[in-house]
Amino acid sequence: MGLGLAVASCSKVSFLDTTQTYNEGYIIDQQALDTVAVGSSRDQVLLALGTPSLKAMYDSEVFYYISQTRYRRAQFMKPKIIDRRVIAIYFDKQGNVSKIAHYGLKDGKLFDFASKTTPTGGKDQSFLNQLIMGTRAVPALPIPKNPR
Repeated sequence: MGLGLAVASCSKVSFLDTTQTYNEGYIIDQQALDTVAVGSSRDQVLLALGTPSLKAMYDSEVFYYISQTRYRRAQFMKPKIIDRRVIAIYFDKQGNVSKIAHYGLKDGKLFDFASKTTPTGGKDQSFLNQLIMGTRAVPALPIPKNPR
């Protein structure tokens, strides 16, 4: 009877599931993002979306909101990044939004999910490749520590 109970309890292994999937960085609030349109001011973007993860200057200013999803099979294993997304808000010389892009990977290539296009070359595209694909030059977001 004891063996039967042991076997029956082993069939319910959901409590032994030690996999973890978690999101880090800027979690997209679609309603807030929908309030930002081409022509919006820099201040309107900051009010709607908050402080960007990163700011850059190319021909004009760009705000990047970066998020990633990590996965690990067990608590003792190092987590792997399984998805990374970047929302890029491009400003013109007057400080108004000129373009909004939502970058990620599709079929292993950098892809803009908003315009459904693959960006062409340039400084910005090279930088985005590093952010999305991950290189040693661009560190991963830090793993949050559990305060105990």
